[in-house]
Amino acid sequence: MGVYLNPSSRNFRRSLNSEIYVDKTKLIAFTNHCLNTQQGYISVSRPRRFGKTMAADMLAAYYTMGEDTRELFRGMEIYTDDSFETGLNQYYVIKIDMQSFMTKENSVEDMLARLTRFVMMDLKKQFPEDIFRDPEDLSESIADVFMETGRQFVLLIDEWDCVMRRYHTLEEQIPYLDFLRNLTKDQPYIALAYMTGILPIKKYGEHSTLNMFYEYSMTDSAQISDSFGFTEEEVISLCEQYGMDFQGAREWYDGYHLVSSPEGDRKEYSIYSPKSIVESMLRHRYDTYWNQTETYDALKNYIKLNKDGLKDAIVEMLSGGSVEIDTGVFKNDMAEFHNRDEVLTLLVHLGYLIYNQDSQKVTIPNKEIAAEFLRSIREIDSWSEVADSVQESRSLLKALWNMDSDAVAAGVVKAHQEISVLKYNDENSLSCVITLSFYFAREYYMIIRELPTGKGYADICFLPRPHHLDKPACVIELKYKKSVEAAIDQIKKNHYPEALKDYQGNLLLCGINYNEKKGHECVIEKMKKV
Repeated sequence: MGVYLNPSSRNFRRSLNSEIYVDKTKLIAFTNHCLNTQQGYISVSRPRRFGKTMAADMLAAYYTMGEDTRELFRGMEIYTDDSFETGLNQYYVIKIDMQSFMTKENSVEDMLARLTRFVMMDLKKQFPEDIFRDPEDLSESIADVFMETGRQFVLLIDEWDCVMRRYHTLEEQIPYLDFLRNLTKDQPYIALAYMTGILPIKKYGEHSTLNMFYEYSMTDSAQISDSFGFTEEEVISLCEQYGMDFQGAREWYDGYHLVSSPEGDRKEYSIYSPKSIVESMLRHRYDTYWNQTETYDALKNYIKLNKDGLKDAIVEMLSGGSVEIDTGVFKNDMAEFHNRDEVLTLLVHLGYLIYNQDSQKVTIPNKEIAAEFLRSIREIDSWSEVADSVQESRSLLKALWNMDSDAVAAGVVKAHQEISVLKYNDENSLSCVITLSFYFAREYYMIIRELPTGKGYADICFLPRPHHLDKPACVIELKYKKSVEAAIDQIKKNHYPEALKDYQGNLLLCGINYNEKKGHECVIEKMKKV
């Protein structure tokens, strides 16, 4: 065993010995299927703390010839898979953590020289030096080993994109991309090339130097959607084991909905951040954990760009809505942005937004991430009106509970006046203002826009969360250029409360109307028991 060549399984064993370990060895069955095929070039991009490094350590432990790891996988899902024997301890493994090399050098060229030198030290310890025709060329030296032994390599590169995230000019990036291409493309010694990162592969010019890689990202994860992050079933099991309320976990950390199509069968997954789930189980408290190790400056800086209506889009998402985007315009660049969709797509890959492949829309995934957005906008001067509106939503919610229609109307007026990006032209725009004005309500309620009812849809419904059933449910009907009486009448005529029959006796009906002459009007009634 070496440091980079056939590394020890110690890192994977450390994961296995942790108090919480979730079996993700099904990924091995997928990579076994890809061995020595065109699909054997795999690039996985996921946000931080989604298990990328653990998966790379697992693959290294499985494929390595450096030690017998059969017993390590006993009892795991891969152990009973038909492909288990296919790659078990059959390959030379080279595993490289690019982050560790990048942080120790000041240029890409120096980093690549250091990497080559260190990997070559492992190769020279394992094989006679006289087989290496050019020890300063890593790809040629690996080819020499292949020709000498007839044994192929599994190449694992973790954090491959850290170079792209640090060096932003094409001049700096091309030597690195060329190095990776020469190391992997059309090389007979490669049985599997597997890279992980946050960003998909860099695109420039008319093509990418790494266009042989199949990408599995946050916008299209295909067959391996459940291999990174915890599935809903896995989270339910952990909640039962640790005595935690699953609805709380769902509220805080759900939202990453990915689609998988194994053998043509479509399956949808709700994926949870492993970092957040593990921390919350061990601490027995739901809170923000995913971004604890870093500041939110990065998110703040991207929000401040306000490219092409970016602020409007974020306000819409903070209010619980979704925004349509074109992910194809993103060039996988973290420094240069030309429009709103490039910024939003980057936020998808960073984990701050989730992309729905079917609707082609993005949303803020969950309460934990929404908290990151709120922390960020509080420090941006141009966002002060939004931050203030969110802060004042506590008082507005109390006014609703007290059936103080004048205070509710005044609060909505203030939000409309202060949040300049929210301009009314229909009831949907009014709905956005209302849900943002009542932002704090999500502490007590599930907020549903357009809830199906007896004869239509209720514009906004507040449904009490399981631990807050003492709070009244609320149906809010919105009108634009009509009347509050018409709003209340519509609630009653369309049998909206029938959809909320379990709350009758503890149900508020709220009608809100807006027109240019009268401004905002509000009427609140309490639904009587039938």
